[in-house]
Amino acid sequence: MNKLYQWPVLPIAAGLASGLLTGCGTQTGGSSGTGSSVVMGMSDDVLATDPASGYDPGSWLLFNNVFQSLLSFPKGGTEPQPEAAKECSFTDTRAKVYRCTLKDGLKFSNGDALTSKDVKFSFDRMLKINDPAGPAIMFPMLDKVETPDAKTVVFRLNTSDATFPSKLASGAGSIVDHTQYDADGLREDGRAVGSGPYTLDSYGEDEAVFSVNDAYKGTAEVKNSGVTLKFFHGDQTALKTALLDDRIDIAYRGLTATDIADIENSDDSDGVEIVEGTGAEVQHLVFNMDDPVAGQRGVRKAIAHLLDREALIRDVYKDTATALYSIIPAGIAGHTTSFFDTYGDRPSKAKAQAALEADGITDKVRLTLWSTPSRYGPATDRELKAIAGQLNASGLFDADVKSVAYSQYEKDIAKGKYGVYVKGWVPDYPDADNFTAPFFGKGNVLSNNYTNNTITDTLIPRTAAQSDRGVTDTDYGKLQDIVADELPVLPVWQAKQYAVTRDNVYGLEYCLDASTVFRFWELSKG
Repeated sequence: MNKLYQWPVLPIAAGLASGLLTGCGTQTGGSSGTGSSVVMGMSDDVLATDPASGYDPGSWLLFNNVFQSLLSFPKGGTEPQPEAAKECSFTDTRAKVYRCTLKDGLKFSNGDALTSKDVKFSFDRMLKINDPAGPAIMFPMLDKVETPDAKTVVFRLNTSDATFPSKLASGAGSIVDHTQYDADGLREDGRAVGSGPYTLDSYGEDEAVFSVNDAYKGTAEVKNSGVTLKFFHGDQTALKTALLDDRIDIAYRGLTATDIADIENSDDSDGVEIVEGTGAEVQHLVFNMDDPVAGQRGVRKAIAHLLDREALIRDVYKDTATALYSIIPAGIAGHTTSFFDTYGDRPSKAKAQAALEADGITDKVRLTLWSTPSRYGPATDRELKAIAGQLNASGLFDADVKSVAYSQYEKDIAKGKYGVYVKGWVPDYPDADNFTAPFFGKGNVLSNNYTNNTITDTLIPRTAAQSDRGVTDTDYGKLQDIVADELPVLPVWQAKQYAVTRDNVYGLEYCLDASTVFRFWELSKG
């Protein structure tokens, strides 16, 4: 997760209040759960049960259900609300001091009281371990955590960061019991002790079993008696077959566009429903600004004028994604249509040719598009080949596609060997900052040698310091206009989220939204 994502992800916003955050939700105490248990299958593995390590979609699914954070994202919302906290707020105007007060009576699933000491321990431990596969990378701004008393936590930041509440609300904000975890090392026994709606009863190679945590005190109202999560280890056919054979209730993450279409048209699909939700996952073409070919603005603009997103979505992704004309996806505050406004939604050979000629380019442009299906899914190669075909059909390009393993892919990008390559992105938290600062801030993760001083020195710091997220739209609009003009990246599509379920399972629509939080507690089975 932020997370230049690993498949299988189906290619398928409100402002943060600067004042006191007050609780909302339908329940203030735990629930023993009602109804039947639910069995869910997914192609992802859960790579970690320790929140100091896991930084992948499967692990965060576990964290969001077993652990509490001080804040959480309500279903259908992108504004953090109190969860383990009774209230939280910035106490200064620079968004550098964030204070939370815990609810009364919080307990871990083992009966231990949850106090401010556990919150401080959780963050200090994560940063100290600094696991390369963990979320510590999200908190470079965190200077220290103070605990004036058992119910108060104060986070002191070394730089302004108004998105800090969203980071607390993510899986990275998971609170662990300080008596059950080593301050210096990761837990490796496959167990977890949290204070969330569920307890992890067992975790093995092929499944994880969750039961309802009777000690839970928070906003979730549990609507089942437990969840069993089956792992299919990337075997999409087995996942689909298990659903059609009624061996699992839900198939989540891993079904391709073709799988979805097959299920819809299958004679065995009686009793099966496809649930579609909002997704915030995006995919971009990335241009190496130092490359002798892609580094020419005329080449990048010609590609932008020739890209037919709708054809890609129709022919490659079978309408399981939507065209993206923005760096910030739809559903996230700050979204604009800068690329639509600049390049339109229909390919134009005339405009592409004019862009090339303005740069003095009159010969066919020889270009290689680089892909890595082992990271971004088997449809990625087909997509890149389709894009190359669109470019070549104009008569202006001689483009081909090369596909490599992800390990080699990342090394070559870091060495500047590729001119055009694909990157996908799953957000850590649903805020415009998470779609801009990592890409265009200092030391950006794309390794494409792009920098713009207005973005790095003015727009990103100014938006980061603004605790009223609603007033950042103008700056994010300016940022996207700059990117659309200079074209270090070209957005291609925004994912929809899908789950396929038996028709006696309910609540999936509350698990598939822009927060990317899958809420076990919303599931029920008739």
